[in-house]
Parts: sequence; C-alpha cells; structure tokens
Amino acid sequence: MKHLCWLVVGCVLTTAACAPQSATGQVQDVTVFEGARLITGDGGAPLEDAVFVVERDRFTAVGLRGAVHLPDGARRVDLTGKTVMPAMVDMHGHFGFQNVPAASMSKEMYTRENLIDHLERLAYHGISGTVGIADLVDRADLRGGRTGWGDVPLRMQNEVVPGAALFRTTGPGIAWPGSGAQGHPSRSDVPYPVTTVEEARAAVDDYARLKPDFIKIWVDDRGGRAKKLTPPIYRAIVEEALKRNIPVAAHNVTLADAKELVRAGVEGWTHVPVRGGDEVDEEILAMVRARVAQNNRPRMWMTTGLRPAWVNTHAGTRPAWLDDPLLDDTYLPQHNEEHLARELAQMTSKQGEEARRTLARDGRNAMRLREAGIRIVLGTDTGQIRHRIGYFAHLELEALVAIGMTPSEAIVAATRDSAEIAGMNSGMVAVGRNADFVVLDANPLERISNTRRIADVYLRGVRVDRPALRARWRPTT
Repeated sequence: MKHLCWLVVGCVLTTAACAPQSATGQVQDVTVFEGARLITGDGGAPLEDAVFVVERDRFTAVGLRGAVHLPDGARRVDLTGKTVMPAMVDMHGHFGFQNVPAASMSKEMYTRENLIDHLERLAYHGISGTVGIADLVDRADLRGGRTGWGDVPLRMQNEVVPGAALFRTTGPGIAWPGSGAQGHPSRSDVPYPVTTVEEARAAVDDYARLKPDFIKIWVDDRGGRAKKLTPPIYRAIVEEALKRNIPVAAHNVTLADAKELVRAGVEGWTHVPVRGGDEVDEEILAMVRARVAQNNRPRMWMTTGLRPAWVNTHAGTRPAWLDDPLLDDTYLPQHNEEHLARELAQMTSKQGEEARRTLARDGRNAMRLREAGIRIVLGTDTGQIRHRIGYFAHLELEALVAIGMTPSEAIVAATRDSAEIAGMNSGMVAVGRNADFVVLDANPLERISNTRRIADVYLRGVRVDRPALRARWRPTT
C-alpha cells in the first residue's frame, strides 16, 4: 500500500511520464511545439526559437528551446520559421442573425446551428471566444407578456463546440424604442424598450435572470432620428444592475453622456466613449483617473469600433486587403465585391477625407482615455450583412495601429486584455491557460496585417480543421 501511494504521488508530479501511451510509444494528449517565434500576449519581447508544451487542452510549459523540460514520448510539431501568437477574443459581436451564403438577415436564422457556423468562422480566423450583444433571447415585453424568442444564446454559452469559438452573451440590451440595435429590422426590436425609470428598473429585474456577462445599453439619438435614454433612466439601469453585481457597458456618443456614465459606474463602452465630433476634456480624464485611484470599479474598458472609419480612409481606391485570399475563404467573392469593393470604390475623396478626420479625432479620444485608465480591447461589431465575421477582427487591429498603438499593444488588447474582460481562460500562451493559439507565416510585430497570414489555428489544444471548413463554405460545384 505504501508503494502504491508513492506511485500515485509520482504520477501527479510527472503527469506526462505517467500519461497513457500509444502503441508507438508517444504520450497521448501531450504535444511539444518547437522552433517558432512566440508572442506570448503579455506585451514582452517575443521568444525566439521557443518551445511550449500542450497537455490535453492547456499549456503546461513555455520557454526557450533548451530551457524547457520536454516530456519523453510526446508528439513533436516543428514550427521553425513560423510565428505563434495567442488566439484573439472579440468583445463586441452581433452573431446569429446573418445568413452568410444568402447575404440576408432574419430572426429565423437565429438557431443553434447558425450560431455555431458563425463561431466556426471566428475560429477559422484565430478567435477563441466572443461576447454576443443584442442576442435573440426570450425577455419580458414590459407590458405583462413575453417575446417567446427562446434560449439559444443561454444554451450556447454553456457549450464547448469543437473547432468553434467559445460564446458568452449579454442578452438583448436596453434602449429607448428604435434607438438600439441597428442595421436591419430583424434586430431593431431585440432590446428591452424603456421610456421611464420604472420600465428601466423592471427591465433590469427581468434581465438579471439571464445572468449576462454585462448589461448593454444604448444612449444614442441616431443623428436626431430617434430619442435616447435620458440620464435619469440610464442612471436607474446602472443602479439596479450594480445592486445585482452585474456590470454595465454603454454605447454612447456625446461627451456629456460619457461623463454621466462614468459617474454612474459604467465599466465598459462598445465604441469610443466620446465621439461624434466631441473631444475628451480634462474633467472626464480626471473622473477616470479618480475611479482607478479610488478602486471604484476601476476595470474600465472600451472596444473602439474604429474599423469603419479606417476602411473608409481608403475611399475611391482598392486597398490590398480586398484581394486577400483569406477574405474570400469564408464569404463568396461576388458578395465581397458588391458589399465592400464596389461601395469603397464609389466613395468620394471628400468622404475619404472626412473618414480620416473621424479616425484621427476619435482615435485621439481613445488614446487619451486609455492613458487615463480605460483599457482598449478588441470588438468588431460584426453581424450585419456587410460585416465579415472573423476577418474584420484583423482590420480592427489595423485601425488600432493607425491611431497610435504599436503592433504589440494591439495584440495584447485583442488577446490578454480581451480575454480577461470576457472572463475567458484564453488570450496568452502561458502555463495553465487554454491552449488557444495561431500559427502565422509572418511576424505581426513587423507588420500588423501579418496576423492574416494564418497557417494553423489551435483551440483548446486541438488543431482547427480549416481546410474542411473552407470546403464547406466555398463548395467547388
């Protein structure tokens, strides 16, 4: 019995040595990846000629070749000449409504099967997890009835689908009627429609049962076309949410609303908090610094949403990314021509100049707020017909670099920091993290567009079968 106890202890301390072995003598579920340039996601210098060990779904060792103990009998994968980075996490997506092959949208498309298809498209592009916003889920209609929209998002956030990104949901969101989710009528009535403080409190009470990652609110009059949540209403939402320890994230535009939202305790923003022509001032910067210094919900974040402005700076031209083979892997080339290339080519130089001013101004606002204490994380806002699920994450990185972040900083924002805010055990190549990583044919630290040079994607230690996915989405007959 004594000898048996020591044997058990030995197996715990040397897992790989005691792991089951295959007929060829290889340790099952243990793989050594060696020779790559490794970007770990912590913002430090890359490890040249690195080695990392994956056991089942986790990283168990990371370091330089020769400095890491390699388990005997493990499978070996040579990545010499490649660059490895952590998989990304998208904190702002609108998935499930889009029928990608038909280039259409509807509530009827919001099924488990279609949502999985979207999560596979994310995985194909090196994204390990996402947070869905304005998701189609049964809610109170605030008139004594219910919408009857089902529970697909709630079920999906408890699933781990092989070869697909993990999914989390923020539920339907809250907005003044008609001012919330935009882009297609199928989404316009998804949020709780509130016009009074009493309705706002009732909406949060019903919302809380969904156990959302955060409560999303829209504070936007859509250029004067709609009304927006008033300060008393959104303060009531935040107050009720914080009572239940549920964070709140806002879509807003003006400096005045941004100040009120910071003061109320909002933690996240799904666009730059100050935009639409406004500029941040010293008062809001001081408010952000004070919340950090006082440890008053200091973990503030934003997804900048600057990809559209960055894309439109190329008005009247055909930028190289429009001919990137990766773009045509998951969307039909004729749709890419119609929805992206043609519209961009038809834009005027005046529109391009306006886009450059918007990118510069809103980017300056984002960087000043970042310096004050609001972290930038990745969010694509994808899900509309003209939005490319997965691919646009890489263009968001381009936009972040365009506003002044280094490629390394943009990668940290999209990996480590996004995963932390999302509460996912991903985003870094580090011991104990999920083995979610991307193998690249070029170094993104030299040129951020190299994140699109994908050779392989691994999620939870398993290689994503990208050729099979591509064949499904791009049939040859």
